[in-house]
Amino acid sequence: MQQSYVRRGRDRNAKEDSLADDDADDSVRAYHVDAQMIKTGFDLQTYYSNRLVESLLDTGQLLRARQLFDEIPLKNTFTANRMISGYAKCGYLDEARHLFDCTADRTAVTWTIMIGAYSQAAQHQEAFDLFRSMQRSGIRPDHVAIVSLLSSCSSPDASGWVVQVHAHVVKCGFGDTVMVCNTLVDSYCKCGLVRLGRRLFDEMHERDSVTFNAMVMGYSKEVLYYEALELFIMMRNLSVKPSQFTFSGILTAATGLCNFGLGRQVHSLVTKTNFGWDLFVCNSLLDFYSKCDSLTEAKALFVEMAERDNVSYNVMISGYAWNGQTEELMKLFKEMQFCGFDRRRFPFPSLLSFAGVLPNLAMGRQIHAQIILTESSSDDLMCNALIDMYSKCGLLEMAKMIFRKTINRNIVSWTAMISGYIENALYEEALSLFCEMRRSGLNPDRATFSSILRASASLALLSMGKQLHSYLIRCGCMPNVFSGSALLDMYAKCGCFVETQKTFDEMPDKNIVSWNAMMSAYAQNGQGTKAIKLFEDMLRQDVKPDAITILGVLSACNHSGLVEEGLQYFDSMTELYGLKPRKEHYACIIDLMGRVGHFDEVERLLNQMPFEADQIIWNSILNSCRIHGNQELARRAADKLFGMELKDASPFVIMSNVYAKAGQWDDAAKVKKMMRDRGVRKEPGYSWVEIKQKIYTFSSDDKMNPQINEIRALLEKLSEEMDKEGYKPDSSERLAIAFALLNAPPGTPKLVMKNLRACTDCHAVIKVITKIVGREPSDQYHKRLGEDPKPRG
Repeated sequence: MQQSYVRRGRDRNAKEDSLADDDADDSVRAYHVDAQMIKTGFDLQTYYSNRLVESLLDTGQLLRARQLFDEIPLKNTFTANRMISGYAKCGYLDEARHLFDCTADRTAVTWTIMIGAYSQAAQHQEAFDLFRSMQRSGIRPDHVAIVSLLSSCSSPDASGWVVQVHAHVVKCGFGDTVMVCNTLVDSYCKCGLVRLGRRLFDEMHERDSVTFNAMVMGYSKEVLYYEALELFIMMRNLSVKPSQFTFSGILTAATGLCNFGLGRQVHSLVTKTNFGWDLFVCNSLLDFYSKCDSLTEAKALFVEMAERDNVSYNVMISGYAWNGQTEELMKLFKEMQFCGFDRRRFPFPSLLSFAGVLPNLAMGRQIHAQIILTESSSDDLMCNALIDMYSKCGLLEMAKMIFRKTINRNIVSWTAMISGYIENALYEEALSLFCEMRRSGLNPDRATFSSILRASASLALLSMGKQLHSYLIRCGCMPNVFSGSALLDMYAKCGCFVETQKTFDEMPDKNIVSWNAMMSAYAQNGQGTKAIKLFEDMLRQDVKPDAITILGVLSACNHSGLVEEGLQYFDSMTELYGLKPRKEHYACIIDLMGRVGHFDEVERLLNQMPFEADQIIWNSILNSCRIHGNQELARRAADKLFGMELKDASPFVIMSNVYAKAGQWDDAAKVKKMMRDRGVRKEPGYSWVEIKQKIYTFSSDDKMNPQINEIRALLEKLSEEMDKEGYKPDSSERLAIAFALLNAPPGTPKLVMKNLRACTDCHAVIKVITKIVGREPSDQYHKRLGEDPKPRG
């Protein structure tokens, strides 16, 4: 009885609450209705027509709404604004603009709706033109109009507009409006002007979570992860409540730093602040775990998630792709296809990227077929991913066809194709396409600069690199850590170590990429001790190393023969920094151990590796065995290599020489026969030199150069001088050196490049020739590939 009474009492209370809520809703609706009635001047016919137009627009019946709008005898501004807004929301900008132009009585709301429409469509030029027209018409923009205008400024090419709007904000007295300042900070960060954003942030008298989020996301986007962390700590100290965007920004920083401990702490805070249910935050956590090689944790979180969307699946599939887990990837992709998601939102770009990395052309073509079936092949992102996949799989013609058929080629499309040429060592074609892109009116971004600087470095086109350097300064990209690091790498590979050091020292912001590039430069130039010192300096500045950092240090130890240091840094990967050694790290440390003849250590590392040794590792072991005469291990390495699909002749040549040195002529002959039967040919050696921005290439017996007689005459003269120095040269290619001495302006560096390792003889010849002609040797001839001089045999 008592329970029944209580239940009836609760039902009655609930009913009363429901009635009260209904009354409140009716009150709000009545207020809204009264406001609309007033706006129509109490014209009932116009009022009811407006309501019907609004209802039709809300249900997406745009055509019927326009028909009714045209039939309204007494239209008012409210009606026109609602119709313009309806067109804009449906993406019909031309119709919206036509109706806007036809509206005689335009208010600030009318202008703001149209400005916002252009901003949403990322047409900032039109939005700014309209904003100026609004001011010229005598209507003063309010804070909503300014916020709408700024929402279009989300890319580097709009940076100039943001500065102008900021000046207008100060002039009109909106400098203390939090909403306006938040949007300005966000726009500065999205345009890459994060320093100006921080200056405004520091000047604001009032800040909220939106302000902090904009700066945290801006720092994370610009790879300034420690600055993002400092801001997050400030936010916590000021008791500003985090939002889902705060967690996303700080997880991006944790991912960039590969700081697993920080990510776990953020995860704990997510749970503590009751954001564990938020799908956006969970997807950010999935992204963090997958990119930090913690797929076990990512999978556990994925299974526990109460709700998943296509982003959740995309992140997991990308994580499996990144870690090469093909079976898990395909299993999850099949599961995703039965979840009812829009197939056009499937992670096709990630799958194409994975197919390119493998490379697996058959898989790439299957994904391409699915893209065509879902009618997504015209999507810019898909086209770019297809260009990248086919380039990496060696089908450059297919990549070029897709590129040429892409109607709206953006900077990403051009960069993908340029990178495709570079991936296939077609550096001159990459440079030609870069020039074509510039002629088309597109400005390169930091990714384009990074790619084209790689081409300049690979061809040792120092003049081109310097032109790109000038262009970087002119377009204001130099402060960017990505372009700065690429420039540093270019100078290092062109042998200009003074410029390399200067570029590094002048970089205003350095991140892990910058430090890694400088360490690699030291390693390429055989300065292992300096590379290690730089590594220690980096640690003192609290920059945590990543896998690439350790690889650079190991490479420096390798080139300088620092055995104990190399082993110490290899072990520290796991023990101190929590990094899992990859195949490249094992290859580097095995090469170091092999070079000094520590074959017991080589065997230990081979057994310790969690994966099979690849062609690079066995090649390294075989070469070490040749140096130290370890015939037994050499035979084992050769057997492994001969069981692979080899295009490189060096393993056959090395093993044949090992047998010949041991007097086993029959075995040497068998290896050479195997090489002929497989159709493997030794890559012909050639050298090239740049004179006055033009490349000249020479082979060992070149007779095509019009100056060949002068070149050979100079070589004979140099040979006579070398005889006087007591040097008896072997046969090697010196045509490019003589050509450079004949044609390069006096006092300029003579940089000669080779496609193969320079042999000991070439290395010695360079030193003698530089002494004869009275020049300091740059020691770069043999370091084009960052390797010490050694016989090619």
